[in-house]
Parts: sequence; structure tokens; C-alpha cells
Amino acid sequence: MASRNKNKAKEIKDILKGQGVSILTLDNFRNLPEVEEDGETFEENAKKKALTIAKLTKRLTIADDSGLEVDALGGLPGVRSARFAGVGCTYADNNRKLLEMLEGFPKARRRARFLCTIAIADGAGLVGIASGQSIGHIGFVPKGRHGFGYDPVFVAPRCKKTFAELGPRIKNKISHRARALAKARAIIEGYLRRSAAVS
Repeated sequence: MASRNKNKAKEIKDILKGQGVSILTLDNFRNLPEVEEDGETFEENAKKKALTIAKLTKRLTIADDSGLEVDALGGLPGVRSARFAGVGCTYADNNRKLLEMLEGFPKARRRARFLCTIAIADGAGLVGIASGQSIGHIGFVPKGRHGFGYDPVFVAPRCKKTFAELGPRIKNKISHRARALAKARAIIEGYLRRSAAVS
């Protein structure tokens, strides 16, 4: 997994458990570079990370790029979601900036979506792309103690709770990342079957 984000790694491992494979992160390797996310889309960033790390490690690699888009803000934070409040910002900083920008907006104008794109690559090139989304709205104050990122302010409409209030068991069934990973899992399983047949 082309990431050092421990929260994201735990989430992905939980969703993909039962595959019969070990999932490693960049922390399991020495001297791997941080791949700069300078693409204009989630897909561009995910592909760049997956292809770069797969080439260096010679292992099947998954890379995820995800973020939040808010309609009233013209799609912001978008691909800059992790750095919305500036370089070195915290999750709380990002949430604070988002809520400040939406101050005075009624619920009807706080529609938002979480997007996730996962790229899968091996040393020979790109294996597949999978995407998922969750549609909801931005709450008025942070709520909940689970999750990370924008989870405390993103309200899932059916549950009427933030992702941070739902906890991992429910979130990992309905989130944008869960939906993308369900598609990615099928791609990975197909890859592993083909690899086993060749060997």
C-alpha cells in the first residue's frame, strides 16, 4: 500500500481482510520516496503513487487518493483535501477552515461528497482503477470520536450521523473507500488467480 497514513492503512486492511495476503505499507521498506501528489485529479495521483511504488518494490501495489468535494465551495477542498488549511495542517485545522467557509449556509446548501480512487499496479504497469463515492452533507459542528480527516463533519444522510459517530464497523460498509475497495478487491482477486495459474 503506497502510503504511510496509519489511519488509512488500518481502514484498508479491515476492509480487505480475508484475502489471504499480507498488506505492507511504505513503513515496511527502507528508502522509499514520498510520491508528490501533484495531479489535478484523484485518479492522476493514485496512478502516479501506485506505478512509482510498484516499480521500486516489484510488488503488487495499491494506492488511494481521496478527498471531499463541497458543492457550495465549487468542489473544494477537492484534491487538496489533506492540505486544505495549509502545509503541516491537522485534521482539526481542515475541519475548522471548512466550517468557517460554510458559516451561514443552510443545510440545503451544504451538500458534499467523499470521493476515492484506487489504482492497482505491479512492476509491469497499471493493473486496474476503482472508484467510489459517498454523498451526504457537511454538519454545523464536528461530532463523533471515530475515524479521521473530515469524518467528524461529514453526515451520512441515511444514518443522520457523521462518519465519526458511526464508528468503523458501519463506516467501512458505506464509505467511499469501502465502495472503491469492493471493486479493487475483485481486481486484486483476478490478478492473484492469474498469477497463480501462471506459476
